[in-house]
Amino acid sequence: MAGLGDEIQERLRRWTMELGGPGTRERLQKLTPPRNEYGVDPYGFDVDFMQAAVAPVLWLYRKYFRVQAFGLENVPNEGPVLIVGNHSGQLPFDAVMVETACLVDKDPPRAVRALVDKWVPTLPFVSTLFARCGQVVGTPENCRRLLSAGEAMLVFPEGTRGLNKPFSRRYQLQDFGLGFMRLALENGVPVVPVGVVGAEEQAPAILDIQPLARMFSFPHFPITPTGLPFPLPVRYRIHFGEPMRFTGRADDEDAVLERKVARVRDAVAGLLARGLADREHVFW
Repeated sequence: MAGLGDEIQERLRRWTMELGGPGTRERLQKLTPPRNEYGVDPYGFDVDFMQAAVAPVLWLYRKYFRVQAFGLENVPNEGPVLIVGNHSGQLPFDAVMVETACLVDKDPPRAVRALVDKWVPTLPFVSTLFARCGQVVGTPENCRRLLSAGEAMLVFPEGTRGLNKPFSRRYQLQDFGLGFMRLALENGVPVVPVGVVGAEEQAPAILDIQPLARMFSFPHFPITPTGLPFPLPVRYRIHFGEPMRFTGRADDEDAVLERKVARVRDAVAGLLARGLADREHVFW
């Protein structure tokens, strides 16, 4: 069985290199996260495993969503950074596409660590897969440790409010939480705003059945035109803005932090407006 697993991983790894295009192998070899004696980082991230597991995701990125990424040069090549964007689409394909853009279309690549909700590790198989691919439960302590290790982190301050909002409120940013700004100030790291256009239309929610959500311990249980939140083949356009730096104390009053957060929210809104103005159609 181990041999079969190795063979499957090798086939997937070859698929990754094929989908990634010329130079993908050389770029991915530049990824050097810290490893322990088991070949993974302290949170379970395994670069070799990720290069195989990313193949289906890369197919979605290249062939299904046909992602266009702009401004990747604004993501620092090294050192800690918070990438902060809008969230939508019922299932977090937007997070996966942002991570994939930084992994395969940026040179040198960056392994961006997305923060997941606390209920994700309770899902069989998914929890291990996410950990091996670099995802981390979004606790303040985990965030501090990752930033102190020089990692790039992806944060969606709208949370599930943005992910599961109805179609009638598409591209209307919900309130941003303050936690990411406290982290940025506490650790002295830049914030890179990102606007994701396309995810709002991938699985428009007709209604949200809260009794089912409570039954399965999910924050929401949306119903879409296809009956399930499986995405439509929309075209993604991802715009990365220039890094923003902030000064002040992490324990400042909320009113002080809210003004800083509003600047990031405005930057994300501006990137969304640019992306929406540039696109000619949802599907191409």
